[in-house]
Amino acid sequence: MPHQRVQTQVDTVVVGSGPSALLLSFILNGNIPHYSASKPHPDPILRKKLLHSPSLLDIDAADLTSHFEASRLSYSTQALPINVLLDTLLQPLVDTNPGEYESCVEWRHDASRRISHVVLGNSSQPGGQWADNPIAGSRDIGALSYAEMLSLPGYSFEQHFRRAHGDEPLDFYRPPRREVAEYMAAYPSMVNTADSIHSNVTACDISRVENGFLVGSHNIRCRRLVLASGVFSNFISPEPILKPLVHAPRIPVATKPPVLVIGSGFTAADVILSSPPDQKIVHLFKWNSDRPSPLHACHPRAYPEYASVYRRMKLAASQFFGLQAIHSPLRRRKSNPFGDPRNWDSVYEGFPNTLIKDVVRHEDTFLITLQDVDGKVIEREVSSLEYVVGRRGSLTYLNDLDAEEILGSNQNSPTGPEEVSSRTLRRKVEENLEVAPDIFVIGSLTGDSLIRFAYGACVFAAGEIFKRSEQLSRVSPGITPSTSSSSVITPHSSGCFEKDSNNEYIITNGHADLNIDGLPGGRQHNPLN
Repeated sequence: MPHQRVQTQVDTVVVGSGPSALLLSFILNGNIPHYSASKPHPDPILRKKLLHSPSLLDIDAADLTSHFEASRLSYSTQALPINVLLDTLLQPLVDTNPGEYESCVEWRHDASRRISHVVLGNSSQPGGQWADNPIAGSRDIGALSYAEMLSLPGYSFEQHFRRAHGDEPLDFYRPPRREVAEYMAAYPSMVNTADSIHSNVTACDISRVENGFLVGSHNIRCRRLVLASGVFSNFISPEPILKPLVHAPRIPVATKPPVLVIGSGFTAADVILSSPPDQKIVHLFKWNSDRPSPLHACHPRAYPEYASVYRRMKLAASQFFGLQAIHSPLRRRKSNPFGDPRNWDSVYEGFPNTLIKDVVRHEDTFLITLQDVDGKVIEREVSSLEYVVGRRGSLTYLNDLDAEEILGSNQNSPTGPEEVSSRTLRRKVEENLEVAPDIFVIGSLTGDSLIRFAYGACVFAAGEIFKRSEQLSRVSPGITPSTSSSSVITPHSSGCFEKDSNNEYIITNGHADLNIDGLPGGRQHNPLN
């Protein structure tokens, strides 16, 4: 990949290059969101309030959303209020009356307000987790969101689809992840922000210095820092008892014993659905009726593939826990409703809440000893492992003091900056998306992972950045928001720069400390905790 020219003195650095980072870059490029009174929102109370706040960079989200809970209209109660606000302005009543109302937001370009910034992402192309495929899952599996909920401003997914295919996407179209990745990769060029986006670049050694921050890995100085690195960058590592399976050799499907899949959510389902139709699966998963798998919310018509996996899990749990009997659709129909040709009864075996007692290697296969909820010991031969019990983000690219300032004594992140979940910063961002002076959080780090709920945090961060940059320009006329300098850097996929004894930057492994400590060797393992 050719060297990229990166600005070394900028107003703002964004760490991460997922959808929220791309969206923020679009706004910082001088694209300002405004409420369009000519396309009024169907909520009369909200409509009246917005007439006094047409620029969405200057809104009081608490005031504008104060009536949402009592409204007769349907507003999300799970996402942050500012994210719900921008979502309903962009797509009014999309959940109950899809397509009935036009967007209430118009984007006005003002080149004079452009903020100098760089977006640093370690994915292979813009798009963050959409760009990479770290599991044995097919990129042709449909996204969880419909196409209209995946769009970014200035160049929508629908526009990209028309450009690629020459026609319109169908209603309620769930594009395959491959298409979403292609859209995200094309987006910066289509909205003229590509010069600010840098891929295959791992930022680290970020510390607070006088008048801002220093990104030590690339010697970039900035006044403001935006964390958009997400909570999905690292898979939780298998425990020591499973390590022999981690590097198991792949053998032909025709002679291959079952694959051991451990996990209860969408990623585990993706692995199962992406396996060859005749591949046998031994599936260990957590079953808790009080906190069910996220797959339980998948309606068979909207998400037939995930509903099918969840049905198999429920059938397995019914055998162990005596749940109300349910019948497999494969016994009533000749084919699977979403066209999967596999015979589930012959290839799938599920084990809820089951312990792994031992793993013994036999040439190219492994004998695993299991203990079910009744204490019964079971043995199964498996060929390999897909351990997909969850993912976490990391803030280890921050200086220890800055990470501590952000995390504090956070009980939701007992392992510190090495393991950050969607809950880690949630309580803090509910109070303020500026989690430390001049440090903002956007994207899934806020606890809202859907693209449709990315807009609010980005608009808040952009509003504060514009305000402070313009204040600085008035105080120091020689400094403008777009002032910057640049130099050439070499992209790298996993390295990180540190200073040696001569104070020069050298490449080191920046991710050596991301593995999660497991149970001591020799102990039995519950892979689902």
